[in-house]
Amino acid sequence: MAAMELLIVSFASLLAGFVDSIVGGGGLILVPALFAVFPTTPPATLFGVNKGASVWGTAVATAQYARRVNLRWAALLPAAATGFVAALAGAWLVTLISPGFLRKALPFVLLAVLLYTLAKKDLGRHHAPRHGGNAETLVACGIGGMLGFYDGFFGPGTGSFLVFLFVRWLGYDFLHASASAKLINTATNVAALGLFAWTGHVWWHFALTMAVANVAGSLLGTRLALRHGAGFVRLVFLAVVSALILKTGFDAFLK
Repeated sequence: MAAMELLIVSFASLLAGFVDSIVGGGGLILVPALFAVFPTTPPATLFGVNKGASVWGTAVATAQYARRVNLRWAALLPAAATGFVAALAGAWLVTLISPGFLRKALPFVLLAVLLYTLAKKDLGRHHAPRHGGNAETLVACGIGGMLGFYDGFFGPGTGSFLVFLFVRWLGYDFLHASASAKLINTATNVAALGLFAWTGHVWWHFALTMAVANVAGSLLGTRLALRHGAGFVRLVFLAVVSALILKTGFDAFLK
């Protein structure tokens, strides 16, 4: 039975790595799979296993994008550091208060993102950064801090929100936004994983095998994104956000 469980969650991890490497949202696949396969396991442990698997795929995607996409490191490295610290703060806060109040608001926020992206036909199709120097760094750090805190405190849709804000606030196209989001998401995942590991909430015998599958999916997804460009990433973004709306709406109002 244990072998079958590992096979199921590893396949889910592969699919999650594929989706996550393109536009974020891999947790939409992997987290429900973990809860379905291990229904009596404490949620913190399953979240720890999720982070223990997905952080590797996200890191590999970042490295792959960095080889082919001109990342704006001067802005993104401080943003990643900000996201790391903010994720720790969010994870600490969730030990004190419940994030449940966000569950009902999240589907509507995602719907607004979807409608805005659909209405702006050229949004994210062309890479035209709006800021430079310190201004770009400050905006990027704002995005990293806000979404890092959200990822530590609650989490669903973090990767997709990062992509959207890099497109909307910084003027990146979807390919550059996705590449940039991976760096921030890697930092926030490392922070969350560190806390889960410190408190003993990671099944490493599962997480490490799932990590291999996640990296395989990530390599495939990154290759497709680089080959087909911003238009392809935009389509995947719309599909993932639509799925997130359905999933979070079901969880908030029907579950």
